[in-house]
Amino acid sequence: MPALPAFCHRPRDLSRGAVLTLAFLAAVGTAGTMGCWDREDAAAAALSGRTGATAPEAPRAAGTADREAVARAAAEAVAEGKSGKKAAQEVVSRSGDRWGTVYDQGEYAAFTEGLDGHWTGVGLWALRGGDGRITVDKVQPAGPAARAGLRAGDRLLSVDGHAVTGLAVADVISLLRGEAGTPVVLNLSRDGADLTETVRREQLRTEPVTVRQLSGGITVIKVASFTRGSGERVRAAVRAAPPGAGVMLDLRGNPGGLVAEAVTAASAFLDGGLVATYDVRGDQRALYAEPGGDTARPLVALVDGGTMSAAELVTGALQDRGRAVAVGSRTFGKGSVQMPTELPDGSVAELTVGTYRTPGGRSLDGSGITPDLAAGEGVEERAAQVLGGLGVGP
Repeated sequence: MPALPAFCHRPRDLSRGAVLTLAFLAAVGTAGTMGCWDREDAAAAALSGRTGATAPEAPRAAGTADREAVARAAAEAVAEGKSGKKAAQEVVSRSGDRWGTVYDQGEYAAFTEGLDGHWTGVGLWALRGGDGRITVDKVQPAGPAARAGLRAGDRLLSVDGHAVTGLAVADVISLLRGEAGTPVVLNLSRDGADLTETVRREQLRTEPVTVRQLSGGITVIKVASFTRGSGERVRAAVRAAPPGAGVMLDLRGNPGGLVAEAVTAASAFLDGGLVATYDVRGDQRALYAEPGGDTARPLVALVDGGTMSAAELVTGALQDRGRAVAVGSRTFGKGSVQMPTELPDGSVAELTVGTYRTPGGRSLDGSGITPDLAAGEGVEERAAQVLGGLGVGP
């Protein structure tokens, strides 16, 4: 990780959270799950000998924020008794860095907590449209928002009286967070009618990997997000699947998560080899699968517009390596790399520093992955047909 500016100090909290981030998601749950590397993972990659040649420091690309300028603005604001976070966010906003954002200490702590698959919130996922509108993307079953009757597609207008239109998703998440048991007032719009719901925050958890069986011995492995431990759960599910039977790796609606977990999941189906390459300000690096994965079992990856970031990394690797047939609809298209810098007031700026590519050299940022077979309704049935054509299934 490049040295921080002289007036910044290396954050203690970063050892618990993200050090290199692939995706600050456009659609993200109040869990704050995002595509990132742990400090330990990044250090291991740097020492693994698997990095490419280091290129000269690349010019900062358009639409990215300058790290030094952000830190300088925060330092000046703190010296004047103002909010370092607010000053930093203004610089990030002016830079055009679409994925850049600034967390305060509490928000960043919540971010790292979400990487463990648990958080305090109301159990909804928010999506910011191109016009700045915030809508409910999905609702956690049996969570506080679901019990209050919130639905996917509801437009979120305000949280505790704070208008949210135009806010970054991270700022909306921070408004939804709070202590368990405390109320939060949500003003929404549904089918042209305004609604107001008071919801109490709770300690929530998600199950990142679930497994079920279809007829013909097909195993469906649903990966909701790549939180800690999810990669090994995928590997265990593959080992437990009936011998020779096909697998559907369901990555629909997966907003990303820890890249190390995504690489482990990809390793379940690969025997070593390249998973992805990425650059950080011109420093070219690579991610490799672990050896010993199941390379013979027929495999289909289910994807849609909610497949993002680390989930796209897995899909791209399996598709480029000829290991899986991708079925569904075009993925979201998030392939840029973010890295955090702690600011003088303890807030953390996540700034775009580079991009990643699939083993075939494809950049997915803005374009996503086109599935091998397009399918909308009945995607599992189409996937079963594909597996049948590969010699498994009914």
